[in-house]
Amino acid sequence: MASLPSPSATTALQHKVNCATAKPISVNSLCHFYQTNVGSGRSPRFCFKTKAKLSAETNIVEKESTRLNEKIDYGVVSVHHVGVLCDNLERSLEFYQGILGLEINEERPHDKLPYRGAWLWVGSEMIHLMELPNPDPLTGRPEHGGRDRHTCIAIQDVSKLKVILDKAGIPYTLSRSGRPAIFTRDPDANALEFTQVDG
Repeated sequence: MASLPSPSATTALQHKVNCATAKPISVNSLCHFYQTNVGSGRSPRFCFKTKAKLSAETNIVEKESTRLNEKIDYGVVSVHHVGVLCDNLERSLEFYQGILGLEINEERPHDKLPYRGAWLWVGSEMIHLMELPNPDPLTGRPEHGGRDRHTCIAIQDVSKLKVILDKAGIPYTLSRSGRPAIFTRDPDANALEFTQVDG
């Protein structure tokens, strides 16, 4: 009489993706990452799985994967702007303009959106201040902004910014790695990093 495979033998089955053994790394309802070991002695590669259905018993992938190392080119140029939520536009402008010295981009429309805002130059890119309710808590955030969502601004002299923040009484932390960088928060607890770069 033939015997059925044991449950441990069933779960030990490994699924194949493009002729490679694959192990799921993270799973959510929309996408899955897989680490694949291609051949023996090779470095692991990563595959991206869109809208995959996984069998709970055997983790069988039902759709082909697209390798992450395939070049995706649609003409990325730079970061154009970062959107920052604020509770009070005037208070935020006192911080971003009055303390940090950022200038408003007068070319950007202020009256075409259903909320108040301002566009501030950061080099050739911008910060878009938006006076909208902030879903993030104002308390309980990490003391060090590098452990939170943050916007990083490249500057030429961290020591000069340190003097400005000290004079304004604005708390900050320095980079934990020892590189020249300062982390602080705006009046709405949005984390900002200022990292020193050459030139």
